Amino acid sequence: MNAHAQTDTNILPDGFLKRLEDIVGPAGLITDPADMETYLEEQRGLFRGVTPCVVRPASTDEVSRVLAACYDAGVAIVPQGGNTGLCGGAVAAGEVIVSLSRMNKVRAVDPVNFTMTVDAGCVLADLQQVAHDHDRLFPLSLGAEGSCQIGGNLSTNAGGTAVLRYGNARELTLGLEVVLPDGRIWDSLTGLRKNNTGYDLKQLFIGAEGSLGIITGAVVKMFPKPVSRHTAFVALKDLDSVLDVLGRARAASADTVSGFELIPRIAIDISVRHIEGSIDFLEARHDWYALIEFESSDRNSGLGEAMESFLESAFEDGLVVDAVIAQSESQRDQMWFLREAMVLAQKPAGASIKNDVSVPISSVPEFIRQANAAVTRACPGIQPVAFGHVGDGNVHYNLTQPEGADGAEFLARWDEICHIVHDVVDSMRGSFSAEHGIGKIKVAELAAHKAGVELDMMHGIKAMLDPKGLMNPGKVLE
Repeated sequence: MNAHAQTDTNILPDGFLKRLEDIVGPAGLITDPADMETYLEEQRGLFRGVTPCVVRPASTDEVSRVLAACYDAGVAIVPQGGNTGLCGGAVAAGEVIVSLSRMNKVRAVDPVNFTMTVDAGCVLADLQQVAHDHDRLFPLSLGAEGSCQIGGNLSTNAGGTAVLRYGNARELTLGLEVVLPDGRIWDSLTGLRKNNTGYDLKQLFIGAEGSLGIITGAVVKMFPKPVSRHTAFVALKDLDSVLDVLGRARAASADTVSGFELIPRIAIDISVRHIEGSIDFLEARHDWYALIEFESSDRNSGLGEAMESFLESAFEDGLVVDAVIAQSESQRDQMWFLREAMVLAQKPAGASIKNDVSVPISSVPEFIRQANAAVTRACPGIQPVAFGHVGDGNVHYNLTQPEGADGAEFLARWDEICHIVHDVVDSMRGSFSAEHGIGKIKVAELAAHKAGVELDMMHGIKAMLDPKGLMNPGKVLE
């Protein structure tokens, strides 16, 4: 799949830009090509966006008026948060971009109810800090947290490294405020944990990638702030050992495992080679590793002793062959830096075909074996880099080009190779998209892998909420 420019297919009606400017003011409307540049860049460089303008409303009322104007004029919209998505879901192909970046206020913090009410344009890292300042934790955490926005996180049902303990964005959301395609505002900003009054409508918009409406606000959950963290970098006997080690870790920690990341040897090699600050923590080389973290809000939790006891038992039973426990916060940070570095290292390591899949946890080792064999038959010399949040069954199954191969020729086989991987996923009743969403890249895959009844229901919901097809057209559904 090669980077390519989109064609501007949307011609705005006469006077429409003036109508938008009257709503959002001069500061809320961008038409200069140079100023629009960052809104048109796509994270992986696979697409090049085109838009007549970027609209930056500063309030829910302004979003409502913008969408009503677009609805009346038949103008299509691409909602955009931090523009950090990996599936092209925020790429405009001539549509108006509606950016929520000016809506970045924390509306309320309720430490007693363990909730925050926030604007959709709040940067994720800022919300983590607000929770911390109130002696609480907002656990959603991912590599782009310094620039991604909570509205985009919810629209893509973001996962990250702490799903095993806290759940993904869907589980972290209690209420939403959404502007519908015709401009109507649905206000369900409730902090209730029990509300059994019919359909749970917020779930329609979480994971919908802006194809049904624009999330403008949310009530999200907070948790007690961890004060005790214990982190270990572990070499596994083999790939199958990861399942027993995960089960033992959950039992030994009273199910307080907040992170459990599977790491292959190749990921360490490319990280140390290409990303400054990456450290190979163990002296001997091993095929598979796990990064494991226990955490508690109780300083006297005994998790340190539990970690040591768990590892000793795993050593005695031959499941773990080497390990190091972080002795300081800085060493813990180095371990997690390595986990993020392996993502960054794949770009300088060569062209990479990326898959974000999930299978039942019990099937993770067999999936990796079968997928490795299948892609190697199709492309001898291909280099699988299979890593990720094995505690929730999510494997980032990325494939680096064979050494010496032409990168462009390798990327041209993107659809073919992904189809091979997804067939293995299907055989295990897994998902070809675990946390990155569908966006533009995986629309055909969704149509191919979803059952007819399920697709019919999805198309029915889309037609009911967005009858003119103006919300993020060409994304999620064909």
